[in-house]
Amino acid sequence: MRFTKMHGIGNDYIYINCFEEKVENPAELSKFMSDRHFGIGSDGIVLIKPSTIADFCMNMYNSDGSQAEMCGNAVRCVGKYVFENGMTTKQNVDIETLSGIKKLELAITDGKVDSVTVDMGEPIIVPENIPVQLDGEVVINHPLTINGKEYKITCVSMGNPHAVVFLDENEKLDDLNIELVGPLFEKNSLFPRKTNTEFVKVIDKNNLKMRVWERGAGETMACGTGACAVLVASSLTGNSDRQATVHLLGGDLDIRWDEETNHVFMRGPATKVFEGEIEI
Repeated sequence: MRFTKMHGIGNDYIYINCFEEKVENPAELSKFMSDRHFGIGSDGIVLIKPSTIADFCMNMYNSDGSQAEMCGNAVRCVGKYVFENGMTTKQNVDIETLSGIKKLELAITDGKVDSVTVDMGEPIIVPENIPVQLDGEVVINHPLTINGKEYKITCVSMGNPHAVVFLDENEKLDDLNIELVGPLFEKNSLFPRKTNTEFVKVIDKNNLKMRVWERGAGETMACGTGACAVLVASSLTGNSDRQATVHLLGGDLDIRWDEETNHVFMRGPATKVFEGEIEI
């Protein structure tokens, strides 16, 4: 089976062209290929498939075999893949995902995709639709005790669930024991479909620094939907404006929550690492 390794600011996936390859058990394949010792190594796999409602369809699986609705970093890489492999000549590409159709605008230089802007759609803030098992119209700074410490969560869905935590002034992101608290957030009973968790340090109104514990993958270098959720949560809590640069371990994403359309737009790079072939 042929594959392409790509990453969006360090959030790395293995991309399989299902126009040419057949994948019978994607969950098990993802667990095998994602293993960084016995496989190729990645945060999961992404299947690029035909679509009847968009230009292409993206299905993705985390490194533990669970299926994810959407990944902002991965969908940018899909845009780069289909353009640079001659599967489309369009610079505006629609990608079908489990969280709806995402509209991509490709920035091209000398036939290569430099960056991709993604219309991530409208954020979901109604608790039952995120889902999070709390009452009310929105979850903002709700206290949640994890491992004996009280955190305040702001919940947003960008097609997948996110719990955003803003650190206090005296707390440092580098000191966060994310390997301990991340799984406790992810599997907390408040979240019937588990959750991604973002821990955020506010630099100023236009700059936010974050680390992320991704549902089904653990800590990753970056999370596109997470960065979008952080910008929305930061705006809702008054920590930032509706446009900011989100600084992640693997790089930066420019996020804008448009006031007129209520859509969130994400701009960032997509990088091809290598191509290869593996026996399955």
